[in-house]
Amino acid sequence: MSKIQTMRKEAGFEVTDHINIGYIAEGLSADVLAKDKSILTDVLADSIKNAKIDGYSKEWNINGDNVTLFIAKV
Repeated sequence: MSKIQTMRKEAGFEVTDHINIGYIAEGLSADVLAKDKSILTDVLADSIKNAKIDGYSKEWNINGDNVTLFIAKV
């Protein structure tokens, strides 16, 4: 997911850093984030959950859905 990769770079994380992902989303974006576990492998994430987590955050508009993503180093 390119949005998470962009956030990793903005937060100054190393390419090899494992992360945890949190999200607050609506619509189809919420469904995709909840069900598509391939995201974990694609971005070296250990977990993804529908919740705010401490760390770097950014608001996005993804295909018309409001999405806030949170990332934190493991």
